[in-house]
Amino acid sequence: MNNDIFPCLWYDGDAKESAEFYCKVFNGKITADTPVVMNIKLFDQKLMLLNGGPQFKKNASVSFMVICETEDEVQKYWDQLLEGGIVLMALDSYSWSKKYGWVQDKYGVTWQLFLGEKQGDQKIIPTLMFIHENNGKAMEAMELYTKTFPDSKIGKILQYGEGGEGHPISEPADNIQHAHFEIDGYSFFCMDNSYDHKFDFNEGISIVIMTDNQEETDKYWCTLTSEGGRESMCGWLKDKYGFSWQIVPKRLIQLMSDPDPAKAQKVVQAMMKMQKIIIQDLENAYNS
Repeated sequence: MNNDIFPCLWYDGDAKESAEFYCKVFNGKITADTPVVMNIKLFDQKLMLLNGGPQFKKNASVSFMVICETEDEVQKYWDQLLEGGIVLMALDSYSWSKKYGWVQDKYGVTWQLFLGEKQGDQKIIPTLMFIHENNGKAMEAMELYTKTFPDSKIGKILQYGEGGEGHPISEPADNIQHAHFEIDGYSFFCMDNSYDHKFDFNEGISIVIMTDNQEETDKYWCTLTSEGGRESMCGWLKDKYGFSWQIVPKRLIQLMSDPDPAKAQKVVQAMMKMQKIIIQDLENAYNS
């Protein structure tokens, strides 16, 4: 499993409580436990939970598809995730799955539980919904992402004009109802949607890309911030669709994990002043 790419979920103080909940639901384990960052592994997949404050709320523009092997497995996850949550699509039989449901849990994370075929070893698949001014751009986005990262490809694509059923409003025939793509071997799903949802991509859910060196960091940063994307702070950026990425050199994590707290703190202070992460400047701060 490629754990150099993983989702980051934004919380306002309840990341640990949420981490414990997901580990119970999916039989996972906590791999890092700090006041700011919780890392968990579910089915050998890394997720980061970040106590960032009240600024951003997670929403259904990014959901997590869980590929289940039996109807009982779908039911088990559904019953637990629904506790204190909200049904977005009823648990039922649909043309695309004998047992499927979409639920928002009590922490604001949305899950699509799906009885179907796994995409390789990856059981949990982030699913991006292209809405509002991004509606109709799912294909373009897949092409950008798969062109940017190595070992990437676009997989199966189903357009609304190919016989999709059960959608509440009319969709353009060439809009994407469901598509699969991979970046650096990590699977995503995506879709277009014409409904006027009251949410869109924000920093509540982002994707972290761990890089090996400055060259890789620069390449991803420059490509994703071009043509309407924008830089943020501390390795965060938004691409042209407003989707958030964190481009994080592995060296940053090594330096921040130094057993000497004074050195680690110097690195953190240097990082806090950066937009794109500059590894040499981190090294300079560490050695100062």
